Amino acid sequence: MDDQEFVIIGGGLAGASAAEELREKGFAGKVTIVAAETHVPYIRPPLSKGYLAGSEGLDAAYVHPADWYGEHDIDLMQGRSAQKLDLAEKRVLLDDGSLLPYDKLLLATGASPRRLPIDGGQLDGVHYLRTIEDSQSLHEALGDGGRRLVLIGSGWIGMEVGASARTLGNEVTILERDPIPLANAIGDELGSMFAEFHREKGVVLRPSVVVKRIVGDGRVSGVELEDGEVVPADLVLIGVGAIPNTTLAEAAGLVIDNGVATDAALRTSDPNVFAAGDVANAFHPRVEQRLRNEHWANALNQGPAAARSMLGEPTVFDEIPYFYTDQFDLGMEYSGFGSLTKDATIVYRGDRESREFIAFWVADGKVVAGMNVNVWDVNDQVQRLIRSQRVVDLDALADESVPLDALAQDSVPVEER
Repeated sequence: MDDQEFVIIGGGLAGASAAEELREKGFAGKVTIVAAETHVPYIRPPLSKGYLAGSEGLDAAYVHPADWYGEHDIDLMQGRSAQKLDLAEKRVLLDDGSLLPYDKLLLATGASPRRLPIDGGQLDGVHYLRTIEDSQSLHEALGDGGRRLVLIGSGWIGMEVGASARTLGNEVTILERDPIPLANAIGDELGSMFAEFHREKGVVLRPSVVVKRIVGDGRVSGVELEDGEVVPADLVLIGVGAIPNTTLAEAAGLVIDNGVATDAALRTSDPNVFAAGDVANAFHPRVEQRLRNEHWANALNQGPAAARSMLGEPTVFDEIPYFYTDQFDLGMEYSGFGSLTKDATIVYRGDRESREFIAFWVADGKVVAGMNVNVWDVNDQVQRLIRSQRVVDLDALADESVPLDALAQDSVPVEER
């Protein structure tokens, strides 16, 4: 394999972690990363948290220092983009007209913010958050406090930016079409807990409203709702989800299904092309369906898995989905399968009133998801419990004196129930 050429399109965490794994596994061939941004690869969580708030520098976001790529003989092509894939000839057309041949190709093209098609969306002061520049622009506007920020959308980005902006001394209003923030991710009960927490911190939440347009004369001055009310704003951040960047793959004829469709080994419909990160909709053996996960941990773990698959190693990507958030003085980690929680029973361990607890979603007697709130060093145990697929005693699950690992080991296997 020493004379082979592996190309990675996408300069984010998935692409960088895949390149690192290739070298860790001893691949001595050529590795090229085509990165559209001019920065070295970075992670995105600090952009809505520490970097936005000014408590962290960019070093906290970079996957590796700039010189790491040269030291590991990885050709990092910054500020470059792929224009077309030629699957038959196994080559990539770049933006300067040159052709980049490959033996194996990894698509790690990520996702882009979903644009809100309303009047006023192009006014000065209207923001989206995806890049370092986006976060820098927001920090420059919010860093000194005293501004009126209106957030359209109450997903994780909206709630995190709202917390960061409020911490910096700004007025924050969150507008949301749904009645409860974060309900699609963690359900009504726990979404309501986050809503109450934000209100306690001075954030104004306006659920069940419809945004009609953004108003202003050259620069944003407010957000008009469907009933004609105008919510005053100096800045507006739109956070209504993301769309996987599939244009390149779709034009090449790869199978697209809410992202680039892959099997459990992260192979696309072309045997020489793989996908990882936000753009990949990969088959997961636990739920027996494809899952597309836009969170940091997925890119961190899926990139190396794709690299192993590119090297011909037997690979099954079966990581339990994981994400975390930091909002004000509340920290949370979530592991599990949201698709299995619809009719699940929620079991609490700890003190909900003080917001120091673990919530477990139990379906058919098995833990399918867990969320630890201001309780630390338990996520590995939560994941082991989910992975065990054992029937648990609900009273023992709620009892803090019963070790979680004991539940994973001592509960009755489903097949013996």
